[in-house]
This record gives sequence, C-alpha cells and structure tokens, in this order.
Amino acid sequence: MLSTLLQIDSTTAAAALASAAPQQVEQSYSLISMASKGGALMIVLLILSILAIYIFGQKWWMIHQASKIDKNFMKDIRDYIHEGKIKSAIELCSKYDSPIARLVEKGIERIGRPLSDIQTAVENTGNAEVARLERGLPYLATISGGAPMIGFLGTVLGMVQAFFNMANAGNNIDITLLSSGIYTAMITTVGGLIVGLVAYFGYNYLTAQVSDLVFKMESTTIDFMDLLHEPAESEE
Repeated sequence: MLSTLLQIDSTTAAAALASAAPQQVEQSYSLISMASKGGALMIVLLILSILAIYIFGQKWWMIHQASKIDKNFMKDIRDYIHEGKIKSAIELCSKYDSPIARLVEKGIERIGRPLSDIQTAVENTGNAEVARLERGLPYLATISGGAPMIGFLGTVLGMVQAFFNMANAGNNIDITLLSSGIYTAMITTVGGLIVGLVAYFGYNYLTAQVSDLVFKMESTTIDFMDLLHEPAESEE
C-alpha cells in the first residue's frame, strides 16, 4: 500500500513538473502571412509585380511572334523580284506578322523610285518597328529600380513605428516591441527586392531579344538593298 502511494505521489509530481516546465511553441510562417504584415506598401508592391509580369509576358509574346519567319523568305522574295512578280512578293510579305516582312514589303512597294528613297522608307519603317518593340520596356526598368526603394521606404517607416512604440512604453519596455517592428519592417524590403529582381532580369532578357531582332532587321535591309542592285549588275 505504501509503495502504491509513493508511485502515485511520484507520478503526480512528475506531471506537475511537466506542466510547470516552459513549453516551446513552434512558430511557422508562410509567404502570405508575411506579406500581410508588411502594411499598405505591400499592396503597392503587389500591383507592381502584377504589372511587371504582364509587361514581360506581353513583350515576350510579341517578340516571339515577330521572330517567326521562314528561313527561305528572302530567297523567295529574290525569285519573285527577278521574275517581275512584284504582287506575289507583296502577298508573301503580308503572310507574316513580322517587322522583317514589313520592312521588305515597304521596300517592294517603293520599287521604281530612286534607291535612296527606298532605303529611307525602309529605315523609317525599321525605326517605327523598333519603337513598337521597345514600348513598355521603360516601365519594366522603372519597376526594377523603384520596387526596392519602395521596400526600403517601408522598412524605414516600420523602424520609426517600432521606436515610437518603445518610446511610448516608458518603463514597460519589452524586447518584442522592437523585434516585432523590425520583423514587419524587413518584410517590405524582401518584397521590394523580389519584385525588383524579377523586373530587372526580365528587362535585360527582353532587351537582349529586341537587340537580336534589330540585328536581323538590319541584316535583312542590307540583303534587300543588295537585291535591288542585282538586276543592274547583271545587265552590265
């Protein structure tokens, strides 16, 4: 009987110690919960991220479509022009929604005029096409530079709020007042950096794609102008 009472007492004491011991609570966080603590500036960063993704997707699709053209395109144009089938050459150009095809089409429509006029018309068309391809890219560049600054602004505002709360706490200063404020403040910096990096790499990628397409347009312009010289050279 005595041993049973001792066992009960020891079990009760162990349970009491276990309940008295501080329990460590596991804290988990998600991106959504973190973003929700960033304040109103996170909404601004969200809008900028959506705008950056939209611009990138739209320009990528435009450049991708503009680059799609048959590799034998210029060969077919050369054959049509040599055979005097100007209308067929224009119809071939109209089949492609590409700045390269529109350059050639503009030049074919000017055949019969001085070569300088043809080259000017082709170059003006090329400048208009390049401007159309680059439209929207400055906004992407602005987001890549502005988003981190907005995130940094949120961090500064959060730190000011944290120290303000500590100042109002008086003698009841708690470290959680500062740590929670810093935690909330740093979230906007993380969000701004993520949006800025995505926009930055997207801008550089699209700029490189536009440069490649411009190079193809310039090469096609040279080939087309050489093509217009071929009949005169063959007659000599």
